[in-house]
Order: sequence, then structure tokens, then C-alpha cells
Amino acid sequence: MLLAHISDLHLDGTERAIKRAARVVAYLNGLSRQPDAVLVTGDIADHGAPEEYAEAARLLAGLRAPALPCPGNHDDRAAYREVLLGEEGGEEGSGGTGPVNRLHRAAGHALLLMDSTIPGQDEGLLDDETLDWLARTLDGLGGTPAVPAFHHPPALLHHPYVDSMNLTNADRLAEVLEGRTTVPAILTGHAHTPAASTFAGRPLLVAPGVVSTLRLPWEGGEGLTDRVAPPGVAFHVLEADGRVTTHFRVVP
Repeated sequence: MLLAHISDLHLDGTERAIKRAARVVAYLNGLSRQPDAVLVTGDIADHGAPEEYAEAARLLAGLRAPALPCPGNHDDRAAYREVLLGEEGGEEGSGGTGPVNRLHRAAGHALLLMDSTIPGQDEGLLDDETLDWLARTLDGLGGTPAVPAFHHPPALLHHPYVDSMNLTNADRLAEVLEGRTTVPAILTGHAHTPAASTFAGRPLLVAPGVVSTLRLPWEGGEGLTDRVAPPGVAFHVLEADGRVTTHFRVVP
């Protein structure tokens, strides 16, 4: 399976954000082999506004490969569901505002698109409903290789700002994954930097940002992010034996 992985578009209605996302779409569409899917790990909209999701829907519909989004801390569940997914957004306090978790199958693999957001907060949480869904889904898939994907990294990335708002209940996720051998890797976004680490004995692979690139503490420079650096893409090659190979690319 060839999976393209992008994150953090932060579409806000500005020409700059739209152009950067459009560059990524054009780059992916120009590949000589199309990915089996394009994973988008959250912060698709910057303010969670319906018009931002309308722009996102237009851009993602232009991809030649299927787009598989999951929400981030800048996203609004109701507008995300209604505009981007074409589902009922739901009223406050109803089931429509619960976590957005979806299963997608491609090329002999399962992608478990999970909602790690806490509405109104920046840090992440995989709530009981989501963790129960993950456990049931993994058990129901039998021996199918299954890759969880969500927004907030469950491990330190050694940047004080990002680490202050990562996944807050990573230990609970590790408990669910323990003993389940069909999970070859975990894919996230949120950090605006390509990164590779480990979690629960598996590769943890973080997509680069589309809208900007995080400045690492030892790099220097002004501001939290570099808004001039080009957008990035991760390519994950998933093999039937569980091996995962990842390449990171900048988009010209």
C-alpha cells in the first residue's frame, strides 16, 4: 500500500493558505503512480468555519486518490461533519457532536481514522468512546493490518510548545494496542514538522505541515513557525509483513 500523508492545512480563506494546499494537490496528482489514499491528519480548517470546510472539500475533491481526513484541534466537529463529510452536523449535546471515527480499507490494509480532539481545547484526548471503537474495530478486522491515524502525537517530540498540547492519555492508547499485533505504525500530524519516533513498540510517524513548518528549538530564527518553507508530504509504503517505509518530501 502506498499512502500519501499530509496535515495541518489551516485553511482560513486567505490566498496564501489556499495556494499552498493547491500546490500539494497538484504535486500529488502529478505522481507517476497514484497513492492508494491521501491521509489528512487534522487542522484542515483554521477556525472551524463552514466556508473553510467548503474550500477544503473543493480542494480534496480535486485529488485523483481518495482523501481520508480526520479532525484536529482547530476543527469544529459539527461543521466538519456537515460540510466536509456531507453528514448531519448535529446539535450541541447530541450524538452529532461526538468523536468522528471512521474505518477505511485500501490495498489489503485498514486505516482507522480517529478523533483525538477535545472541543475548545488544543491538547488531545482519545476518549472512552474512541478507544472502545478502536479495540472493537481491531478485533473485528482479524489479521488485516490496521493503521491508527489521528491528530495529536502520543509521544514527546522535544519541542516545548508542541509537547505542551500533545495526546494527554497516551497510556490508555498503549493499553489498547498491547498484544494486538496487526498494528504496524501510528500516524499523526499537529506538529507542523516531519518526525519519526516510536510509541508502544511501533513507529510513530508525524506528517509535515502544509501551511507552515515548525522551527525546532535548536534552529533559531524568529517566530514559532517558518511560513516560507515549502509544504511537505510523507509517503508511507506498507508491506504485507508489517514493514513500514517512510519518505518525506517537500513540495516545489
